[in-house]
Amino acid sequence: MAAALARRVSGLLRPLSASLCARTPQLFRVANPIQPTPLYSSAAAAVRAPVRVALCQTSRFNILQRVSALLPSVTQQPSRSLTYYSIKKGKRKSVKSVTERFMRLHCGLWIRRKAGYKKKLWKKKPARRKRLREHVFCNKTQCKLLDKMTTSFWKRRNWYVNDPYLKYHDRVNLKL
Repeated sequence: MAAALARRVSGLLRPLSASLCARTPQLFRVANPIQPTPLYSSAAAAVRAPVRVALCQTSRFNILQRVSALLPSVTQQPSRSLTYYSIKKGKRKSVKSVTERFMRLHCGLWIRRKAGYKKKLWKKKPARRKRLREHVFCNKTQCKLLDKMTTSFWKRRNWYVNDPYLKYHDRVNLKL
């Protein structure tokens, strides 16, 4: 109870202490041991000055806490936007970007295009453009992650007429 009350009171005093710090900057200079202590004109001023200093020093907190209040995305963890339970049927859903960008082979490997294969082709040499058009195998960790992000519908075996990937579907002499 006392801790909760202290937290609430400190939350109310923070804006007040910030305004006090702004109004009386001469009180908050770093104390130099050579300089004499300031003399106060009245007893009330002598009592108020240390209280103001204490308030200003306690209101200073970590820079991450200051920024995270303004930008909540700084402290948020990255997410894969995977739906575990859909609203209509309560079933797991596939991530659309995975099904659009990657292709799963029958052996369980995933393939993808190289990054930047559509970007600024006018400034790339023909050899580089040819390399970017190639497909790349994903590694074991990526394949596991992509399997988790898709449903069984995308993992089933499909047979297509004139499939260009037919020779890659069966895993022969491949090492990951």
